[in-house]
Amino acid sequence: MANPATRAQEGRGAFEAYRERSRFPSLDGLRCLSILPVVWHHSTPRPLEGVLGKGPLGVHLFFAISGFLITTLLLRERERYGRIALGQFFARRALRIFPLYYAVLAIYALRGFVWMPASPLRDHFLASLPFYATYTGNWFVDYAVSHPVVFGFSWSLATEAQFYAYWPPLVALTRGWKLPVAAMLGLFALDFVAERAGSAGAHRSLIAIVTSLSAPICLGSLLALGLHHPAAFRVLSPLTARVSAPLLLLALGLAIATDAPLLAIHLSMVLLVGAVAVRGDHGLARLLDARAPRFIGEVSYGIYLLHVSAITAAKWLLSGAGALPVFALAAAGSIGLAALSYRYLETPFLRMASRHGSTRSATPAS
Repeated sequence: MANPATRAQEGRGAFEAYRERSRFPSLDGLRCLSILPVVWHHSTPRPLEGVLGKGPLGVHLFFAISGFLITTLLLRERERYGRIALGQFFARRALRIFPLYYAVLAIYALRGFVWMPASPLRDHFLASLPFYATYTGNWFVDYAVSHPVVFGFSWSLATEAQFYAYWPPLVALTRGWKLPVAAMLGLFALDFVAERAGSAGAHRSLIAIVTSLSAPICLGSLLALGLHHPAAFRVLSPLTARVSAPLLLLALGLAIATDAPLLAIHLSMVLLVGAVAVRGDHGLARLLDARAPRFIGEVSYGIYLLHVSAITAAKWLLSGAGALPVFALAAAGSIGLAALSYRYLETPFLRMASRHGSTRSATPAS
């Protein structure tokens, strides 16, 4: 059994190895595991019971990745350069997320104004356009309607954009870790309380704003803060074991299958993100770093924005077919469309973003 001095040396070695890692390729594999359940969920004619109905949790995993990765990049930028260049950060984010987002929104708007027949669905969409255009749809769009909400999936992208607005300035303008940790714990607690306060009545918009903070983003940010500091890294050192990633994926699957409390699911997600980030040769590397999962994860932002259109086309082409063939065709179609978008629309803007520093992204909105 290793003595305390040996364990401390091993811990320092693991910490230094983690801090030297400039890329986390397995996060793309996790994005693949996140986006496919979302496509499945929207391919079904109605929400399903049990595990097959848990597709929306894929967005939560995206959020956990985002909180971890954005915070890690900010902390490392300050350590390397002595400061965080917020202007360059926001320029990179805008060049990454705006071009495709507004291109897709413009197509939806053209359809709404020109081709969509007069109906409550059309009226609701046109009334909601200003909120979609300003990334406030998750605050002000009324989802409690009897018809589908056109472009409603953008709520998660609005949540991401709002995270970019409040968290990087807080990290940039504070020194040390205590204030950011306290602030994020406070936001997490506020979200936890607001989720249980209900969303009806005069305070509906206020509750929507507070609960848009997203617990997985908060937890992912806290994980990044912990892994960045040696003392907290030692507490989290079990994540450095090769077996941790497979065990945490199993724990996440069991938590989802047994309808465990949402907090337990979120914690499993965040710890899984940490386990695949702290070392490159973790126990899931062969799965997550394979070419196909990494590619799907790399273009997952485009898949997210385009998958509803692909599902609509698949349902038209496979009229009367069940959810599984619709999902298969829609997944293939949305991956193909996202690949084209990534190459011909997004890549030129990514090259521009590279002039402002790292272009590594974080979530469906990354």
